[in-house]
Amino acid sequence: MTRMLIVGPQGSGKGTQAKLISEKLGIVAISTGDIFRENIKGETELGKEAKRYVDAGDLVPDSLTNRLVEDRLSWEDAASGFLLDGYPRNRTQAASLDEMLSRLGVSLDVVLELTADTEELTQRIKKRAEIEGREDDADEKIIRRRLELFEKETRPMIEEYASRGLVKQVNGLGSVEDVNARIMDALNS
Repeated sequence: MTRMLIVGPQGSGKGTQAKLISEKLGIVAISTGDIFRENIKGETELGKEAKRYVDAGDLVPDSLTNRLVEDRLSWEDAASGFLLDGYPRNRTQAASLDEMLSRLGVSLDVVLELTADTEELTQRIKKRAEIEGREDDADEKIIRRRLELFEKETRPMIEEYASRGLVKQVNGLGSVEDVNARIMDALNS
């Protein structure tokens, strides 16, 4: 059984790798980004609320995100392990996740950090916007703001997990297959 987080700046390949890891390990990948996009597209109340933040290049507030994640972790398919992608994003959310997991009687096994150069990430994100038609990825100013927010908000959380001995860093640049091979090596070490 594996309970893990995949973290890294926007465009580092978290979503792509999360899908591959979940298939190889037989655990469910839970992406807050996908859940938000589905709700935005479906114009649900949650989606309408989330869209205001996404369109401004801001992060969806913790309270909204925490409710969504706690509900999702209670589903039966997460009982045998999970990979969280896009959550937690900061120390406050990490503390909330610790409380959620404690209530479930489990804890995290590993935090996988994908690393990548800022300029490379910016180009990747812009290309993804063209290919996938993701409007939230098309504006370079918004992209750079999100990368700055990652350093400001998420980096301290990663350092906290590192102090617990949970973080394994993997270079997120290269082909999908090469990055995945590095990830599987890191998880098996």
